[in-house]
Amino acid sequence: MVHFVGAGPGAPDLITRRGAEMLRTADVVIYAGSLVNPALLGLCRQDCSVYNSAQMTLEQVLDVMQAAHAAGKTIVRLHTGDPCLYGAIREQMDALDRLDIPYDDTPGVSSFCGAAAAVCGEYTLPGVSQTVIITRMAGRTPVPERENITALAAHGATMVIFLSAGMLDGLQAALLQGAYTAQTPAALVYKASWPEEKVVRCPLGQLAQAGRAHGISKTALVLVGDFLADEYQRSKLYDPTFSTEFREATV
Repeated sequence: MVHFVGAGPGAPDLITRRGAEMLRTADVVIYAGSLVNPALLGLCRQDCSVYNSAQMTLEQVLDVMQAAHAAGKTIVRLHTGDPCLYGAIREQMDALDRLDIPYDDTPGVSSFCGAAAAVCGEYTLPGVSQTVIITRMAGRTPVPERENITALAAHGATMVIFLSAGMLDGLQAALLQGAYTAQTPAALVYKASWPEEKVVRCPLGQLAQAGRAHGISKTALVLVGDFLADEYQRSKLYDPTFSTEFREATV
């Protein structure tokens, strides 16, 4: 059996209880070494075989899984955050289907949630934005043309941009071609929830400069939108003038 497990954004205590228990009982762990906090490996048994997938190809990962499964061992494939975002799990699952190896998937706390916590922010503020766009810049890995940054920025919604901290000049220029202005609030969140977490707030027009000034060029999310500002509308859910299924209006 192969268990895909989301490791959470970084802090060892932000892995789920289920994920932690799977690590404790695993015979083999294959972890995304470029992003997963290695402190999580302290949950593994001493006799657990541990592989760093940052140094492996897909074929090598599958070879380890196939050999471990044939030996009756339990395998954990440990991905950063939640593996449904930029985790490259579909290709692994399809290959396991072809090999007739069973698997399941345990979700984790995504780094975009960790970043919101780091800025003490709410992505979906009433009257500001009710939509969150999670995306990335095109780089060595392309994105569909219809999903280019400028096209998505036209909505003016909250944006959380992964895997783009090394391209801040181009990202800034693309965002400013959309609905945002140079004064739109932005933030760089480096290693959300790790001990070395760093949050840099700035106007969008100074995003690239802020990245250079603080030495942030990788392992960071870019947050953009007016949810980072101070103005918003009160939620109807707790408004005394608003009736719900559970409460009558009192004013």
